[in-house]
Amino acid sequence: MNSSNPNYPTEPDELASYWAARLDGSVLSAADQNELNAWLAKDPSHRTLLSLYCQFSADLELLLPTLAAHGAIELPQEISPPKRTWRFPWLATGLAAAAAIAAVVLTLSPGRHRSQVERIATPVAQRQSLTLADGTRAELNAQTSLQIELGPVERRVRLASGEAFFTVTKDPARPFIVETPSGSVRVTGTVFDVRAETTSTLEVLVVEGSVQVRPEENGPGQPGAPIALRAGDKLSNGSHGFTVTGLSAAAIDDAVAWRQGQVVFHGVPLSDALARFAHYHGRGISADPAVANLSVGGRFSLDDLDGFLSALESFLPVRVSRGLSGTIQIGPTNSRPTASPASGPSR
Repeated sequence: MNSSNPNYPTEPDELASYWAARLDGSVLSAADQNELNAWLAKDPSHRTLLSLYCQFSADLELLLPTLAAHGAIELPQEISPPKRTWRFPWLATGLAAAAAIAAVVLTLSPGRHRSQVERIATPVAQRQSLTLADGTRAELNAQTSLQIELGPVERRVRLASGEAFFTVTKDPARPFIVETPSGSVRVTGTVFDVRAETTSTLEVLVVEGSVQVRPEENGPGQPGAPIALRAGDKLSNGSHGFTVTGLSAAAIDDAVAWRQGQVVFHGVPLSDALARFAHYHGRGISADPAVANLSVGGRFSLDDLDGFLSALESFLPVRVSRGLSGTIQIGPTNSRPTASPASGPSR
C-alpha cells in the first residue's frame, strides 16, 4: 500500500486516521476504495479503529469552538471558521493526541458522554470475528446482523437476526445487554451464545459465568419475568414457551461447533437439519412431509452443502431435487421411508 511513499502512514492508528480523513474530505477513487477494503479485511480491529476515528472526529468538530473559547487550543487562521475538511490533522498523530484532546473535552463538558455505535452484518455462508472497543470478542455466524452501542453506563448489542458468540470483558459498572426480537440477555462479563434466526425464536447457551434473560413472552416491549442461567444452561423457546436444560461439556462443544464451520445433529428431524443449512446458505431447502420427520445425526461441514445432501441420500430413503431457481426439495425415494437415522461423517 503506497510503500514507496516515505510519508505514507504505516501504523494501524495512523492509517485509521488517514482513511477517516480521506472518507470525510473527498470521494475515493476505485483504486483507493480497493486499497481501503484490503486494509479493512486484513484485520478485524482495523474496522473498529476506523469507526472510532470517524466518531471521534465528528464529536471533535462540535466541540472545537468550545475548546478554543476556553483557551484549550488555538485554531489556525486558515481553518476558521471550522470546516469538515480540517479536523483530521488533529488526529493524524494517533490515539495519544486524540486521548489528550478527549481529556480536555471531558473537563470542559463533564455532562457529555459519547457512545460508540457500529453496525455489522455477515453475508450468506460467511462467518466473522471482531473485537469491540471494550475488548469484548464477538463471533458472528452467517446472515447475522448486529448493532453495537458502547455507552458510558451500559453496553448494548441489538441482534436483529442470526447467531453470535460473545466473550464479554468484565465491567460491573457497564452491563452488557444483547437485545433480540424475542427477549434480552444481560451480563457484566461472561461467555455465551445467542441464536435468533427468526423473530419468534431465541436460544441462549451459557458457557462460562451467568446471564439473566428477559423473554418477550407478552408481546413486543412487554418482557416477562427474568430467567437466570448458569454455565451449562441452555434456554430455548418453542410451542410450550421457554424451557431451560442443562448440557454436558461435550454437548456445549457440539452446540457451538458452528464457530469452526461445523454443525452437529443428534437425532433431529430432517426438516430442522435442513433449516440450519437453508439459513446458513440463504437457500430455499425444504422436505416433503413424507420425510420431514426422519431422524438425522452426525457432524457436517456447514460450508459443504453438497456433501450434506449426498450424505442424506446415502443414509436415508430420500432423493434430492434441485429447482431451476436454486431451490432444493428433499422427497422420498421409490421405497417407503423409514425412521432410520442418517449419520454423517465425523470431522
